[in-house]
Amino acid sequence: MYEPIRNYIGESVFICDVDRVTTKYYDRVLMKIRAKTILVVLPLIITPTLFTGLISTLLARNGITSIATQFLMFKAEQVVTYANGQWNLLRDNDLHTIPEYRNAAVSAIETFAASVVRSDSESVFAVRENGALGFSAGRDVAGDSSLAGAEAVGWQRLRIAGVPRVAYAIPFEPLGWTVYAATDESAFYAATDQIIRQTAIVLIVSVVGALILLFFFAQYLTQPLRRMVTVIDEIITTNDLSRRVEVMYDDETGTLAHTFNVMTGQLEKAYDHIKSYALRAATARLKEQKTRTIFQRYVPNDVIEQFFRNPESMLVGENRMLAILFSDIRAFTTISERMSPNLLVESLNKYFSLMVEAVMNHHGTVDKYIGDAIMAIFGAPLRRPDDPTQAVEAAFDMLDALARFNHDQDERGYPEFKIGIGINYGLVTVGNIGTEKKLDYTVIGDPVNVASRLEGLTKRYDTPLIVSETVHERLPAGSYSRTLDRVQVKGRAGGVAIYAAARRLSERQKDAWALHDRGMELFFERDFNAALDHFRRVSATLPGDRVSEVMIERCRQLIADPPPADWTGEIAMLEK
Repeated sequence: MYEPIRNYIGESVFICDVDRVTTKYYDRVLMKIRAKTILVVLPLIITPTLFTGLISTLLARNGITSIATQFLMFKAEQVVTYANGQWNLLRDNDLHTIPEYRNAAVSAIETFAASVVRSDSESVFAVRENGALGFSAGRDVAGDSSLAGAEAVGWQRLRIAGVPRVAYAIPFEPLGWTVYAATDESAFYAATDQIIRQTAIVLIVSVVGALILLFFFAQYLTQPLRRMVTVIDEIITTNDLSRRVEVMYDDETGTLAHTFNVMTGQLEKAYDHIKSYALRAATARLKEQKTRTIFQRYVPNDVIEQFFRNPESMLVGENRMLAILFSDIRAFTTISERMSPNLLVESLNKYFSLMVEAVMNHHGTVDKYIGDAIMAIFGAPLRRPDDPTQAVEAAFDMLDALARFNHDQDERGYPEFKIGIGINYGLVTVGNIGTEKKLDYTVIGDPVNVASRLEGLTKRYDTPLIVSETVHERLPAGSYSRTLDRVQVKGRAGGVAIYAAARRLSERQKDAWALHDRGMELFFERDFNAALDHFRRVSATLPGDRVSEVMIERCRQLIADPPPADWTGEIAMLEK
């Protein structure tokens, strides 16, 4: 059903390969359901079986080891009882001090001990206090040094001749013995080990059987879901919403299948509405894209975005602090006379491309082209805290790009371009000026006029970039600048301090600019002789420096004709 929508909405990537993706997704879901069923139920089976086997094993082990321990104790007690009888017989006949009779009694005890040994793993022996062997019957323990000094009584574990053994020990004081009835540990625990192995086998068989049963049980439970996946896959493949899922069981899965059938029925009814909406949306999208493509050539993209977000607000202006940049090509009329129209347009397009790129790289907006001049603003539509700095950095990039442009012009034999840039920062009115039929997104206000006049002053001071005091005071620390003058531009009553700015200076230029700033301070303090001396030193350091030459001439005039008491140092500019 989604194929027609693909034809209308080319960017609807969420339905690409939807049949393959959906089938794999539901297969994974079913696998997870089966796995979860097994993982949930299996512990319920394993845990009781495991605990039952463990408890049974422990009980059997305790019972068997208790009987085996009593059996060893019984053997040890029998030997000790027999030895007491032999000793009492010797003592009653006063023969216990005679070695021959003592040895005969020991031999009789050893013979009796041998009679109670029932397997090759058993042994009955006696150890004297000094560790010497009294007698040994059954498995040989002769010469085992581990028995030296053995004084333990009762149940104990031994390692005899490197073999782990268990034993029961009873002291026999008349002869200073400790009598041991012992057997190998492997033989002692053989029965319990067999029980553990059998329990493990039973547990493994139970788990395997449970897994097999759970697998078939999970298959049975998920059969309705698998059929639903098959129907979904067929609907996606054939676009046939009339397919329905068979209701197999009268339970939750049956309810799910019925609900799915109802849903597909409703989707089938809504299908025509979806296609119609998709077509309208695609058409509107194409129209919007065409509008953007056309107007991006004339209006900044930020303004277009703002228009589509809130068209009703586009005719509303606002007062805002922003930076205004004006740039102009010097002697453009002369350049146009030296070039053919097609080459002039080619050079201008390349020049404008470089200049606009520099502006936009620093978040500026090209407001308009005025012949060969450019007006750009920084701080509208989007405002940033460092708009004045961004404007100056854009100007620096413009001058660097101009140098590359002129190098290319020179290689092609075309005239070079020289430009002047003026930047001001102040409160202006920004918005769409005009009517609903013709709008111009621009700024108006006195700061705009001042920026334009500053660009014009670059010719008088022969410097490519002039910024106002409001821009200068917002430049970051370490920026290179020098005071040019205080001027009263045409069309404005108040004076404004102007500054030259540069991205980089040589050491000689740094020294000269510092001398110049000190000379300007002396000049405004009316110490014209000292100021004249500083400006002469600047001129000597930077031969041909137009700014210092202008100030030298003004100092000479003011020395010859001192100014009145209300003199502020401002100079009125009558030309633009």
